[in-house]
Amino acid sequence: MIQEHTHQLEERMEKSIDALRKAFNRIRTGRAHPSLLDGISVDYYGVDTPISQIASIVVEDARTLALTVWENSLVSDVEKSILRSDLGLNPNSAGAVIRIPLPALTEESRKTFGRQAKQEAEKTRVSVRSVRRDVLSNLKSLEKSKSISKDDERRIQDEVQKITDRFIARVDSLLTEKEKDLMDI
Repeated sequence: MIQEHTHQLEERMEKSIDALRKAFNRIRTGRAHPSLLDGISVDYYGVDTPISQIASIVVEDARTLALTVWENSLVSDVEKSILRSDLGLNPNSAGAVIRIPLPALTEESRKTFGRQAKQEAEKTRVSVRSVRRDVLSNLKSLEKSKSISKDDERRIQDEVQKITDRFIARVDSLLTEKEKDLMDI
């Protein structure tokens, strides 16, 4: 019984951690990384399509991404989508290849990205706590219907809290790592 609840709990909390990692990958750190463009979509024959599905993305050097768009007719659309994104990037195209130089981060932009990282981390903490609340609510209903004893409920509650604390610590650790990455020059 305990394993069933804790497994479900850990599975749902792990999804929250994965979402946080993806959100952190979209926050720019000054180094070129293909995942920076993950949140950008292009209108491809009436369907919003991620850039990674219509172009190959490679890192040319530490501060430059190169996109090779597979259809020449989409080059301008890809450029416009990158310009519209909130990343502050200015793409340069040469034929089917789009180069995106990443400007050096200023102290102000580092702080802005740090605040954004903190907001993402807080959303994840709320998500983890929400999962805990759901599981504890299920436990209460099981105890009221006499499916489990009061002692079992208390034991599972303690285990749920330990798991929640462990996941919150992981969120804090990921945030600290991201903040350190942002402040590196």
